[in-house]
Amino acid sequence: MSVGAVESVPAGMKILIADDHALLRRGLRQILAEGMPEATFDEARDGDELMAKLQAQPSDVVLLDISMPGKNGLELLQELREKHPSSTVLVLSVHSEKQYAVRALKAGAAGYLTKDVAPEALLDAVHKVVAGGRYVSASLAELLATEIASSDDRPVHELLSNREDAIFRRLAAGQSVGQIAKTMDLSVKTVSTYRARVLAKMKMKTNAELMRYAVDQKLVD
Repeated sequence: MSVGAVESVPAGMKILIADDHALLRRGLRQILAEGMPEATFDEARDGDELMAKLQAQPSDVVLLDISMPGKNGLELLQELREKHPSSTVLVLSVHSEKQYAVRALKAGAAGYLTKDVAPEALLDAVHKVVAGGRYVSASLAELLATEIASSDDRPVHELLSNREDAIFRRLAAGQSVGQIAKTMDLSVKTVSTYRARVLAKMKMKTNAELMRYAVDQKLVD
């Protein structure tokens, strides 16, 4: 189904779609190709393939899923921005704006969308970041305004580093230290150290407390 006519993009603009689900990559590519016939496309199924493809040939826009297997998505985003600053990153995530959007913008993303977004909004977001702007939905703008207004009274999890936050969320989802170590390609000792830091910063003693906090803050789906 056509998404309708949209304004043109620079000829030869390259868009790299990074997501671990092949069906979703194909769908995103079709939507973007219909609205941006001048653009060229490539795909990556994980962070390693994404970085290798960018090293071989830079892309103008990276449409990034921050929940792929392997390296934590926010850390991957930071690495991408450091090593390939000419690539504009638009995050498209299954996680709600409340969970990750502010962190993603702070890490260098030019915009944040959830995967239930309408095709027209996706195209609008890509056009906006290509033009040098940022894409922020009305609800995300409200979140940002709230954060600025309450900067001295932020939820305790927002004090965590990106690595600590990634481990906190996995612990809150019920993953063991061993499972997290395997997923994030870290040693069990390293994950245990980060777990201790998370508990100390959040002034908690058990994983169960982390899980209750995540549920109360609506940080888990």
